[in-house]
Amino acid sequence: MPTLHRQALVGAAGLALAGVLLVYLAFTYTTVTVPAQGGAYVEGIAGFPFAINPLMVAYNEADRDIASLVFSGLTRLNARGEVEPDLAVKWEVSLDGLTYIFHLRPGVRWHDGVSLTADDVLFTVRMLQDPDSPVPSDLRNLWSTVQAVKEDDLTVRFVLAEPFAPFLDHTTVGLLPAHVLENVPAADLSNHDFNLHPIGTGPFQVEAVDLEGENHSVLLRRAPLYYGPRPYLERVRFRFYPSDQSVFRAYQVGEVEGVAQVPLEILPQARREERLNLYSAPIARQALVFLNLGKKEELPFFQEKEVRQALMYGLDRQALVDNVLQGQALVAHSPILMGTWAYYEGIHRYEYAPALAGALLDKAGWTLTPGTPVRTKGEQRLSFTLLVPTDSLQIAVAQEIARQWGQIGVEVSVATAAPVDVQQALERRDYQAALAELALPGHPDLYPFWHQTQITGGQNYAGLDHRRISEVLETARITVDPNRQKEFYREFQELFAEEVPAILLYQPVYTYGVDQKIQNVQMGPLMYPSDRLSTLSSWYIATRRTIVSQVERGRQ
Repeated sequence: MPTLHRQALVGAAGLALAGVLLVYLAFTYTTVTVPAQGGAYVEGIAGFPFAINPLMVAYNEADRDIASLVFSGLTRLNARGEVEPDLAVKWEVSLDGLTYIFHLRPGVRWHDGVSLTADDVLFTVRMLQDPDSPVPSDLRNLWSTVQAVKEDDLTVRFVLAEPFAPFLDHTTVGLLPAHVLENVPAADLSNHDFNLHPIGTGPFQVEAVDLEGENHSVLLRRAPLYYGPRPYLERVRFRFYPSDQSVFRAYQVGEVEGVAQVPLEILPQARREERLNLYSAPIARQALVFLNLGKKEELPFFQEKEVRQALMYGLDRQALVDNVLQGQALVAHSPILMGTWAYYEGIHRYEYAPALAGALLDKAGWTLTPGTPVRTKGEQRLSFTLLVPTDSLQIAVAQEIARQWGQIGVEVSVATAAPVDVQQALERRDYQAALAELALPGHPDLYPFWHQTQITGGQNYAGLDHRRISEVLETARITVDPNRQKEFYREFQELFAEEVPAILLYQPVYTYGVDQKIQNVQMGPLMYPSDRLSTLSSWYIATRRTIVSQVERGRQ
């Protein structure tokens, strides 16, 4: 009997185990893992916050990073540079392009619980216009002639003095709470306590700020009143360090889980970190060589279109990207950013063709005498100086450009100067050629860089004096219809490719590092570095299992 008893026990245990296994298998095969609420993410940033205020973020990328999560604008830009609704659910534009009517999203509340109304929009506009406010001058100048009128609590009308197609792009600026700041003089805004304890309408709100001692940080928590999709992460902490290298070291010792930017000099090390996922995307900047077209007597060869075209054909820009920039850039074929709504795919591309470059120079009368490396025309040598900021990477780029142009008989001397001195040389038009990087807007309004009126005192650093290009840019910026705008910008790109007023080089790639524990990180083309955080609401750490049918219902 003892043997039978033991067998009965074993049999019962076996049945119980089988039952548990069946339940487990049934649960496993009818459920899936999905994101869950909770968890905290810590990111390291090179730099320190000064004012978490949307009107002042142009001065400091660390401020812009935080403000992008704390504040919202009437609109926002997507990865193609197109304007999308945010605090405004819709808007109408009059046929003459002078009047814009915005309809605010109902039910939006500030982080302190007060309702958002048209009064907040009008207050923000007044701050943008006030000459005493700490707003960048270009932003103030744009808003200074705009009349803002409250139609009702959820409707605002803007009236422009003249049509300005890029106006919508400037409605992305974050709104300020009138009920908190209405009694603060504009001149006091830059030093106000609000800048470190802000109240916004974004998906996260400031919980704590610690800028004392050695460990500087800002802690955000999920905003319970946010009008959009609820973020999965409960908290986000930004830690601040003096350099990108110190941020990376902080990741290596476990202080942070994200590296805000992985620059070229630490990219090889970052690639060796098994747990660090790297995300790369083009950013809205463009490297180019300005040719000083205004110095007609000193640099007569820059007046010749064949010479400018030869400089394009004589430069292997893909090799420059691959060998000097380790592949962290995209060759630029247009002054308008690739992938944005106005970019023309059919633009003429200057592929590397040194033989064609030589033929163009020969045709223009710039020839090589046997035994000499530099082309001449009469007594004039095809020789100029390329000014470059004192940055190791940009110096390497300039030296490679000089080497390649030397192979087609163009003599280039590289001269270095502090970045501020290079900028001043551009503004004074006191240079021959200069390597520069432009921060380009979401809207392709390049009037400031290439219009005739901007040659003196503006940003037309090359001194391009081309009437048809100016006409196209003038018309495009007052044309409201996007399709018509696109036609004008196509013509502008075709004319630019033909005239070559500057040597387009590349669009840099921005690289971001996040530990693999953080899931669903996504990053598309960036207007600003802070755009790496634009999908943060969908990132998650915690997970849970749920029944498949519930997931399917959620997708419907």
